[in-house]
Amino acid sequence: MAIKKQFLKSKPVCKVTFALPAEDAKKVSVVGSFNDWNAKKAPLKKLKNGTFKGTLDLETGNTYEFKYIVDGVYVNDDSADAYAWNDYAGAENGIIKL
Repeated sequence: MAIKKQFLKSKPVCKVTFALPAEDAKKVSVVGSFNDWNAKKAPLKKLKNGTFKGTLDLETGNTYEFKYIVDGVYVNDDSADAYAWNDYAGAENGIIKL
């Protein structure tokens, strides 16, 4: 799992690339506070090496909670900046700080 951050100098935006190795998965999305936890808004594309990857433009100066959905199962990213307990889900969410 990997998160790559590319801060833009021209505007307060960070291009965040999410990558998740999941060779056997059919469908992977990244969901979080940045897209109302809607899997349809951020599907990741499967590469030939079995990694799912996608880039989102997120506003800097914010902290976002997120998770991956791998074939219907929520998964945390081990390279998240931090983790926060979510009472609604009864589990931790990954945190990304921009």
